[in-house]
Amino acid sequence: MRTTSSGPVTLLAIESSCDETSCAISRDEVILSNIIAGQAVHEQYGGVVPELASRAHMQNIVPVVDAALKKAGVSISELTAIAFTQSPGLIGSLLVGSQFAKSLAQALDIPLLSVHHMQAHVLANLIVPASAARSAASSPVASTSTAASPGPASPASREAARPSFPFLCLTVSGGHTQIVLCHSPLKMEVIGETLDDAAGEAFDKSAKLLGLPYPGGPLIDKYAREGDAGRFPFPEPQIPGLNFSFSGLKTAILYFLQENVAKDAGFVAANLPDICASIQGRIISILLNKYRKAARETGVTDLCIAGGVSANSGLRKAFGEMGRNNGWNTFIPPFEYCTDNAAMIAITGYYKYLAGEFAPLSVSASARAEW
Repeated sequence: MRTTSSGPVTLLAIESSCDETSCAISRDEVILSNIIAGQAVHEQYGGVVPELASRAHMQNIVPVVDAALKKAGVSISELTAIAFTQSPGLIGSLLVGSQFAKSLAQALDIPLLSVHHMQAHVLANLIVPASAARSAASSPVASTSTAASPGPASPASREAARPSFPFLCLTVSGGHTQIVLCHSPLKMEVIGETLDDAAGEAFDKSAKLLGLPYPGGPLIDKYAREGDAGRFPFPEPQIPGLNFSFSGLKTAILYFLQENVAKDAGFVAANLPDICASIQGRIISILLNKYRKAARETGVTDLCIAGGVSANSGLRKAFGEMGRNNGWNTFIPPFEYCTDNAAMIAITGYYKYLAGEFAPLSVSASARAEW
């Protein structure tokens, strides 16, 4: 297996942890393409069906990889290494991506890089899209930051700005809610996490209680923009330290809806924007109150958010306001890098390649591997 490259590091990365089949091509830190194929089959079931997800991955992976290579203008012979999501996720979905990645790496005799999905979400904040790289290269004030210490030193645009180490990252998704202290691309420390349910799950379960179709989180965000977040006060759990809890909030929302619908069958339809705004407002306050505490306790002033819920417009707005009010630098990945995508696998794989952290062909996908 060839493990060295005298030129740029050109990676093919695969993400298949849940219900998106994604392939990205990167050259060093620059993302050349990021193709994502969703799976509409799950909508009729109100959630992801694991067996159907793995079957769809098998159908999608070859066309997605082919499209990513063509969009990037890269031939398969130019690839330096293959990166893939090894954990966590749905085991059937992970196996499709991991077996494809291992087979391709073996056929090309190039290194294999296994990536932890949550670490990749954090490092999505370091992605340099090809458009930003072109802009920076042609600008007289292009960033001079290095791969070893990325940072927003005179970026050509806000899109090109990246946090400097150490930084904090709030990773929020359907399965995880964590506060991560990032010392370097490959050295991260979870300093706070949910004790039960994730914030994304709280959004989706609340949407289901409201009768909204799957995926419901984005619909709550949509209706919340028209509502009054202070109309229906939901409780905020008092959890010590930097940990979170959302199970009590979900129960409170259930009882609230049951009580009011019993009095008025049309309660939800008549008050949907205000209900959604109140639910979203409470989830956001739970997240940011803990994040604010973490920033003050650590003294870190570069703050990021990542994960699928970081695409929520209310969270993005409140996060930016929190940063401005406290004099902190805030960073949010572009929307396409918030939800599950292979670009984040590529950037993580790039740093693992530089560190020589190659995976053997015997590496196994894992539904719940630790960092």
